[in-house]
Amino acid sequence: MPLRIELKPFERLIINGAAIRNGERRAAFLIETECKFLRESEIITESEADTPCKRLHLTLTVIYLTEEPTGPLALFYAQAAELVRQAPGTAPYLAAIQQELEAGRHHAAIKRARDLVAYERAHLAPAAEPGAA
Repeated sequence: MPLRIELKPFERLIINGAAIRNGERRAAFLIETECKFLRESEIITESEADTPCKRLHLTLTVIYLTEEPTGPLALFYAQAAELVRQAPGTAPYLAAIQQELEAGRHHAAIKRARDLVAYERAHLAPAAEPGAA
């Protein structure tokens, strides 16, 4: 069954590693084969990854998009272990992400990471931001 994607004007999308930017108008298209894709709203860039949870989200993006995720997976587990040590309240979020990864649902893991970033923003942000007291 094809997947219908609608893009806002100038919205970006990554499909199998290729970055695509929409033009001036809304656009819709169908993806008819299996592929890896991320919408702009699901992407955290390196420059935006300025907190531990955002860096973990970025690592999950690399895991999803790469052909060989062994190295990024090891980095994820190291980041998760350090995050749990520093902020035990993140454990349920990290467990949910790990379940998605173990099931091979890498895109779902990224969506779970958005919840982790929201938790960080609400509960940990002052301690996680550089220069915070």
